[in-house]
Amino acid sequence: MIISIRGLLRRAQTRVPAPLLFVCGMFALHTGSSLAVTLFGEVGSLGITWLRLSWAALILIALSGRPLWAAVRAASKHELVTVVILGTVSAGMMALYSEATARINLGTATAIEFLGPLAVAVLAMRRGREFIWIVFAMLGVLFLTQPWNGKADFTGVAFGLGGAVCLAFYIVFTQRVGSTFRALHGLALSMAVAAVLTAPFGVPGVVAHPSPHAVLVTLGVALLFPIVPFLLEMVVLQRMSRTAYSTLASLDPAVSLVMGMLIIHQTPGWAQFGGILLVVIAGIGAARGDSAVTEPALPEQSVIGDTRSAPSPTADRPHPDIPRSAPREAEARADAAGSTGTRTVPRLDSTSTTSTDRRGTDMNQTGRKRSGRH
Repeated sequence: MIISIRGLLRRAQTRVPAPLLFVCGMFALHTGSSLAVTLFGEVGSLGITWLRLSWAALILIALSGRPLWAAVRAASKHELVTVVILGTVSAGMMALYSEATARINLGTATAIEFLGPLAVAVLAMRRGREFIWIVFAMLGVLFLTQPWNGKADFTGVAFGLGGAVCLAFYIVFTQRVGSTFRALHGLALSMAVAAVLTAPFGVPGVVAHPSPHAVLVTLGVALLFPIVPFLLEMVVLQRMSRTAYSTLASLDPAVSLVMGMLIIHQTPGWAQFGGILLVVIAGIGAARGDSAVTEPALPEQSVIGDTRSAPSPTADRPHPDIPRSAPREAEARADAAGSTGTRTVPRLDSTSTTSTDRRGTDMNQTGRKRSGRH
C-alpha cells in the first residue's frame, strides 16, 4: 500500500490537473466525514473519531519510515512541544466536529467551522472593508441554523463553534511545526498525538460496544479523510496559485452539503441553501481580497522523491502580515543523523501543511483545516 500510494502521488504530481486533484480530495474528505456519521450509532461519535485518528496515525507513520524517527531524535524540546500542541488542537477539531455532526447537518457544521479560518484570513489582511466577508459568513450560519424557528440545536452549534476556534489555532501551529518538520512527518506526529489524546474519550465506547465492522470500516474512512485529502494537497499546493487554491477551498461547505445529501440523506431547505451560498461567497471574497495584498509564487518541490529542490524566495513568507518562520534546524539535523537512502517528502511549511477535521490544506494560504479536521 505504501509503494502504491507513493506511485500514485508521483503520477498525480505531473499528469493530473491540480484543480481536479483538489476537488477530488475535497470530495474524499466529505465522503469520509459522511460515512463516519453513519457509524456513530455503533460505538459513538468519539469512538469513531478515535478509531479514525488511530488508523491515520499508523498509516502515516508507516509511510514516513525511518526518517520520521531521525527527525524526532534531532528535534529540540521546544519543537516537540509545538508538535504536541498541534496534535492537541487537531484532536479538538476532529472531536468537536464529530460531536457537531452528530447533532446538526454536515453542511451546517462545516460552514460553522469555516468561520475560524475565514476570520484568521480576514484579520491577517488588516483592512477594515474585508470584515464584510465575516458578516456574510455569519448571516449564512444564521440561515443554516434558523434559530428563529425554535428547532436549532444550540449544543451542536456550540460544538461547531468550538471546532472553528480549534481550527483557527491549528492554522497558527501548523506554520510553527512547518518550520522544523516535513509535511508527512508533521502530519504523522500530530495524528499520533491526537489519537492518544482522544483515547480516553473514544476507547470506552469501543470497548463497551465492540464492533469489528466499525473498526474495519474506519480504516477506509481514515484513508478518505484525513490521509488522501492531505496527501493530495501536498501535490496541489506545488502547482496552484494561492488565489486559485483559496477560491476552490471556499467551496468546501457546499461540497459538504452535497455529500450529506447523497450519503446520509440530509435534505436542506431553501434557507440552508441560501446560507451555504452566503458562506461560499464570503470565502471567495476573502480569497480575492487576499490576492490584492500579495500572491507569492509557490515553491517548486517534489512531494514524493529522493531529493528536495530549493523553495522559492517567497515560500518562507506566504503573507506580509505573517512573520518569517524560524530556520529548519531540526530537519537539517535529521538529514545529518542518517536518513539516507529513503524517499522523503517536502517540509511542512506555509505551502505544505499537515491537517488533521476539514479540516489541510495550506492553512496559511487558504484559512481552512482539514487536519484531521472532520
